[in-house]
Amino acid sequence: MAISKKELTFNQNDDAMRLKISALERELETIYKGGGKARIEKHHAKGKLTARERIDLLVDKDSERIEIGALAGYKMYEEHGGCPSAGVVTIIGYVSGKQCVIVANDATVKAGAWFPITGKKNLRAQEIAMENRLPIIYLVDSAGVYLPMQDEIFPDKEHFGRIFRNNAVMSSQGIVQISAVMGSCVAGGAYLPIMSDESLIVNKTGTIFLAGSYLVKAAIGESIDNETLGGATTHTEISGVCDYVSESDEDCLSTIRDLMDKVGSSENAGFNRKESKAPLRDIKDVYGILPEDRSKPYIVQELIKCMVDDSEIKEYKADYGKSIVCAYARIDGWSVGIVANQREIVKNAKGEMQFGGVIYSDSADKSARFIMNCNQKNIPLVFLQDVTGFMVGSKSEHGGIIKDGAKMVSAMANSVVPKFTIITGNSYGAGNYAMCGKAYDPRLIVSWPTAQLAVMGGAAAAKVLLQIEVASLKKLGEEITPEREKEIYNTIKDRYDEQTSPYYAASRLWIDAIIDPIETRKVISMGIEMANNKRAEKPYNVGVIQT
Repeated sequence: MAISKKELTFNQNDDAMRLKISALERELETIYKGGGKARIEKHHAKGKLTARERIDLLVDKDSERIEIGALAGYKMYEEHGGCPSAGVVTIIGYVSGKQCVIVANDATVKAGAWFPITGKKNLRAQEIAMENRLPIIYLVDSAGVYLPMQDEIFPDKEHFGRIFRNNAVMSSQGIVQISAVMGSCVAGGAYLPIMSDESLIVNKTGTIFLAGSYLVKAAIGESIDNETLGGATTHTEISGVCDYVSESDEDCLSTIRDLMDKVGSSENAGFNRKESKAPLRDIKDVYGILPEDRSKPYIVQELIKCMVDDSEIKEYKADYGKSIVCAYARIDGWSVGIVANQREIVKNAKGEMQFGGVIYSDSADKSARFIMNCNQKNIPLVFLQDVTGFMVGSKSEHGGIIKDGAKMVSAMANSVVPKFTIITGNSYGAGNYAMCGKAYDPRLIVSWPTAQLAVMGGAAAAKVLLQIEVASLKKLGEEITPEREKEIYNTIKDRYDEQTSPYYAASRLWIDAIIDPIETRKVISMGIEMANNKRAEKPYNVGVIQT
């Protein structure tokens, strides 16, 4: 039986997506090894578990989890030996049935020292805890600031010190914080345990001090060993810094589970949830629906139906503003409002062609109204980004595209219901902003391996930059042949394409993770569950907008 062109395209797309997912899994497999086999063995020889082993013992068996920033630090700091996963493992998971943020220093990576990206990742973890009123558990095993880069981690507002400011703020907000000192806890980091609600320390391996024995000797001439200076006996019997002493990592983690078991529930935000139903369409069909060639169209409703309960959606203004689809649906039982870029080329009511992935005035107007409705009804928002930007040209400018775009941005930016962003394909220019990019406070923002983030696409950007480069070279008297021009173009495009990669974005924490598309339902469901812990702090108000 002959295979149709549609089936062939689907299979080609499916193969391409699976290759990208395999590549992602290979990268993550290496990252999960932290500092490598030799350092893990040294760590074990001290009687200590690794950061990931500690987390595995702490969380509920066979429970779901979301890892935040696994690719943070990817291909960064290579001149310093690298910093896989930013030297800290961060997850949203369940401990004694309660959803928590867990932050575990990886001492196999530079003894758990803090690089600039480590600070950024820790602050992101605290931000998630504060936004969603989630308990946060710190598994501390760190040598402190990485001194060769201290100027990039120490003094600024979003640097190391912000951690302790957040400790204090979370405490005042009643957010549970538990610290377990399972290795080194040095210098400024020594404030973390005492600024948490409760602290634990592992005997013989955990130490806390503002300055270690060598520095103490140099500073005041006192000779003392680290254990006497700041070990478990000192801090549970003399200083009173820690509340519990544990004899092993396993014992410490068991105590944390027991403490979490006693934590009471708080008032929730009241998001609507019914019994979860699987999509009628196989979630893995997204592999074949999304084109390998990112310039080709597809029908986004088909993608959405692979993710939502019963594959059922109710479109808002289905025949208006067709370059964005707005729809109500349920994901794992949770009521959601979905705002998704349409990649199919469609006609508007005037018979005019609207190209896929572009935001037009009518689409921006529709989206703004839908976002306001979701806030009125207390419905969380899900943005599916595959956007090349807003429509340009005299017709759009005269039609008020800037005004309508600003209306959409204002409605989205002031949203008091939680927002979740999934970048499935392109995320370019102001389209990234309007569709709730990182700057607009999504509770979680993740991408598929097919994502690209930039001011504009690589080919378009390279053409612009090529003109500038060629003009500069001609001014210097260089003759530019077609071959030379092509060489310059390819060099520029290759550099630009590297920066648009989702790995580049993930390494810098512009996104929280790159995920297999089949994990999308889990990320959104767990995200809404955590957001449901905290009511909106203010009523919805978009301020002044031009209509």
